[in-house]
Amino acid sequence: MTAPIVLAASGRKLRESARFGKNVAESATLYSDPDGFLRMKLDRFDKAILQALQLDGRVSNAALAERLSLSESACLRRVRALEESGLVEGYTALINQQKAGCPVNVFVNITLDRQDETDLRRFEEAVRKIPEVMECYLMTGDYDYVVRVVVADTADFERLHSKHLTRLPGVARVHSSFALRTVQKSRELPIR
Repeated sequence: MTAPIVLAASGRKLRESARFGKNVAESATLYSDPDGFLRMKLDRFDKAILQALQLDGRVSNAALAERLSLSESACLRRVRALEESGLVEGYTALINQQKAGCPVNVFVNITLDRQDETDLRRFEEAVRKIPEVMECYLMTGDYDYVVRVVVADTADFERLHSKHLTRLPGVARVHSSFALRTVQKSRELPIR
């Protein structure tokens, strides 16, 4: 049996919604956890909405409501509650990586000279400014960071490596691996 998704939303935001008469979700269960956060349990309709929006963020409210056998107003209230809670962070277009001219994925493992808070912050601020960086994770293990970059080809990566990656603040070592092909790439989180 899987545990229900519990949304740890900003308690203040949900409390304000309730105080001003906004219906956070028709059947949502709101409660305070031991840390004082107001939380929202998601029911089957909320989960179905999340799954549908992950597949097609441009689905109309009318089509979504019909698919879920909800009234349009109830469906819209639920979608807005999920957006206001922060669980739905936004909507975006998915761009084809090959057609955009950056078909190559490179995974870069980076080790810093030191790992104090100032060094980590300086590195993270600088890496966010590199447009080719798609993802960056602070890691446990042998490397401090794993960074996924997209480039046109090996020459493009060489440029990125020499002009940006090795010049990031505090970098001691850079180890790169080129992806040969993408086996699985999902943009849908499992909603249970």
